[in-house]
Amino acid sequence: MRSAIQRSTSLSQKRQSRIPNRHKPAEIFRKDLISAMKIPDTSQLLNEEYWIMQDPWRIEWEKGVQVPVNAKSVPTPRKMLKSSPDIGDRDMIDLNVLADSTCRYDLDEMDVAWLKIINHERKMMGLATLDEFSMEQIMEELETQTQCHDNMQLAIKTKEGLGIEYDEDVVCDVCRIPDCEEGNEMVFCDGCNLCVHQACYGILKVPVGSWLCKPCALGIRGSAMCILCNKKGGAMKSTRSGNKWAHVSCALWIPEITIADPDRMEPITKVSHVPSSRWALLCSICKDRVGACIQCSVRHCVTAYHVTCAIEDKLDMIADCGVSPLEGQEDAVIFRSYCKKHSTNRKESDGEDEQTEERIRGMRHRRIMELEQEFYTLVKYQAVANALSIPSQTARDVMEYWKLKRAANFNRPLITPKHEEGTALAEAAETNLQRRLRMFTHLRQDLERVRNLCYMIGRREKTKRATVKNMESVFLTQKSFSLFSDEVFG
Repeated sequence: MRSAIQRSTSLSQKRQSRIPNRHKPAEIFRKDLISAMKIPDTSQLLNEEYWIMQDPWRIEWEKGVQVPVNAKSVPTPRKMLKSSPDIGDRDMIDLNVLADSTCRYDLDEMDVAWLKIINHERKMMGLATLDEFSMEQIMEELETQTQCHDNMQLAIKTKEGLGIEYDEDVVCDVCRIPDCEEGNEMVFCDGCNLCVHQACYGILKVPVGSWLCKPCALGIRGSAMCILCNKKGGAMKSTRSGNKWAHVSCALWIPEITIADPDRMEPITKVSHVPSSRWALLCSICKDRVGACIQCSVRHCVTAYHVTCAIEDKLDMIADCGVSPLEGQEDAVIFRSYCKKHSTNRKESDGEDEQTEERIRGMRHRRIMELEQEFYTLVKYQAVANALSIPSQTARDVMEYWKLKRAANFNRPLITPKHEEGTALAEAAETNLQRRLRMFTHLRQDLERVRNLCYMIGRREKTKRATVKNMESVFLTQKSFSLFSDEVFG
């Protein structure tokens, strides 16, 4: 009997040892780890032996560090992730490098049809067929790696490329000065051929490759009109709202208008400060009463004219550094302009000069068209073959097809240049920022209207309450007087 009881006791103990104790905690808080972190203030330690905690000490940290009671009781995951021991920086791929290594040209239906025809001919000639990826690489090499677009732009901008001396009389559209210096170069717009100085148009850094002015970058060159002279074209910048445009020269010569950021020469502000008398002036050159005019700097001469009209008519426009009579600044720029009568150095444009300028302009335009039609002369198929390590005959066949396809595309590039893509993305981001700024401006104006409305409603209610109190006091006074009179004369 005793042996049976002992056997049953041992079996129950084994069974209990198998059943986990649900009342026993699976984790505990160890305070010794917290104590090890604390050291007396008198301890001498080097700076590299400890880290300074930026966060203040919390009271709940005194409870300890939570650790499992039994490390073996931690369940093992069913799936393990195996990591390579030799993973380093060399295994990381830069997205920019990956994007540069990807071919940017994609074959279309016309390319695939031509590839089938040329492969059939090459097979009959006993040559290896050309796959689609190789053709894409050759087309990309013809467009980008050989710099066909950059070579054409360089040839257009230089006298050697055009073969005519068209840039001798080119002046800045803002200051009308043909000279340039280091750090203030002349920059040409690839969209409208606008010529400006870096400082005059707010170009902080000379762009690499092509450059577009603000209206051309936004695609509104034909619709952008100056609100100060009602003319299109020229070096223009937008106002703070982004919906209106004005010439930089007009903004500089009209005294009431300012430019918020002189480094970037934008936006044009304080247009509303122009007095109505200036808007009502009649231009003596174009005979139009539109926009805002300036007047001759000679005392008692009230001849008015637009800034752009004065520049086109070659009137004397002088900008000097001196002491501003209004603001008292020593380094202020003083602008003085003179009408036809008082312009001593005004050059009369005769018919011969106009014919010469028109002839040079026509020669340049024809030369640019010829250069665009002969774009293939700037690319050598042998250089493409050497760059891709392919047979010269293959590069030559693809180049002939590339010439025909680009001519069918009105001599425009088949791949957008990278710098133009970056410029387009930057302009899109800037446009989005301007749109958000306009939205916040309108929101602020609406909130200001609501605040004014609430203030006016509050004043109205206070006035009504004061009126009611006055009426109440008058009524009580009349009532007390009537009662008093009844008592006296009753």
